[in-house]
Amino acid sequence: MRVYFDTSVLVAGLVECHPDHARAMAWIDRVDRKEVRGVISLHGVAETWSVLTSLPLRPAIQGSTALRLVREGLLARFEVAEADRRDYERVLEAAADREVRGGAVYDALHAAMARKARAEEILTLDLRDFRRVAPDYGSRVRAP
Repeated sequence: MRVYFDTSVLVAGLVECHPDHARAMAWIDRVDRKEVRGVISLHGVAETWSVLTSLPLRPAIQGSTALRLVREGLLARFEVAEADRRDYERVLEAAADREVRGGAVYDALHAAMARKARAEEILTLDLRDFRRVAPDYGSRVRAP
C-alpha cells in the first residue's frame, strides 16, 4: 500500500522531542520494514527543512543537521513525487475554484502529489485542512 506522508508527520518523526514523535516514527518504521511504500514530495522535503531549521529548540537545528536528517531520514527511505508546472497550475486552479486561501494551498499541493503518486492514504497531523483540500480521499486522510 502506498502512503503519502505530509510534512507534519515527517517533522514529528525526525524530532524526538516532538509530542507526536512515537506515532509518526511508527509509520516511518513501517516504511523501513517495507510494510507500506512511503511517498513524499520535493515540496514536502523543502517544507520539512524549513520547519526543522525554525523550530524553537535549544540548541536550534542547524541547516547542515537538517540537511542530513532530510537526506538520511527521508530521501533515503521514501519514494519522491515531483510536481511540474502543470501540477502547480492545476492546484492553483482548484484552490481558486474551492476558495482555498493562504497556506492551505500547500496542503492542496501535497494532496495533488499524493494523487500523482497513486497513494492510497494520506498521513497527516492536520486532518481538518487535508480533508478540505482532498475531499476525494475522505476517511483515507488519517493521523498516524
